[in-house]
Amino acid sequence: MSETITLMKSHTSVRRFKEEAIPQEDLNEILSAAQMASSWKNFQSYSVILVRSQEKKDALFELVPQEAIRQSAAFLLFVGDLNRAEKGAHLHTDTFQPQGVEGLLITSVDAALAGQNTLLAAESLGYGGVIIGLVRYKSVELAELFKLPDYTYPVFGIALGVPNQKHAVKPRLPLEHVVFEEEYQEQSTEAIEAYDRVQTEYAGARATTTWSQRLAEQFGNPEPSSTRENLEQKKLL
Repeated sequence: MSETITLMKSHTSVRRFKEEAIPQEDLNEILSAAQMASSWKNFQSYSVILVRSQEKKDALFELVPQEAIRQSAAFLLFVGDLNRAEKGAHLHTDTFQPQGVEGLLITSVDAALAGQNTLLAAESLGYGGVIIGLVRYKSVELAELFKLPDYTYPVFGIALGVPNQKHAVKPRLPLEHVVFEEEYQEQSTEAIEAYDRVQTEYAGARATTTWSQRLAEQFGNPEPSSTRENLEQKKLL
């Protein structure tokens, strides 16, 4: 197995960090690696806001109370960004129509690919981190905090730092339940229940809900209103 695959298979989320800064040189390497991710038509429809001041991290923590944010050496907010696209398009046409699902998919996928590159690059240098999607639940407030202009929206954040914890690798679904030969194969509820048991065994005493219960909590309720409200305000819906 290659060194790269070994690194990828050893990934765990890190939510507690030592009080150590990440040198600028390392941050530059990490973020440059992020930029090399695949991107739809090379539009690079995302931006990254680098947060290092404790004051800004504390302000963000007040909105999204995740301790990893407050402890991180660097917090990266990944932003779906068609603001540059608006300026580029207007060099050639007066028409700009970014509203709708396709624009959101383009920007979200671009941001996600860059985010995964970021985390892998950071881990290759001995750092750790965790992706925080809960920032979307405070989209309106984050847009104000970070002065996000029209045609932009928060997608997720990554808290980075020197790890101060180490967990075992979380088990994934069996490969045959994710990868299908030639056509989709629906699974039975028994497959879900089997994975519930795997996840519960992994979590041990930390387990408070099963995997499927968390699915019910996520998808059994209406979506948070802040994301849609912010997308409408930023002229993306």
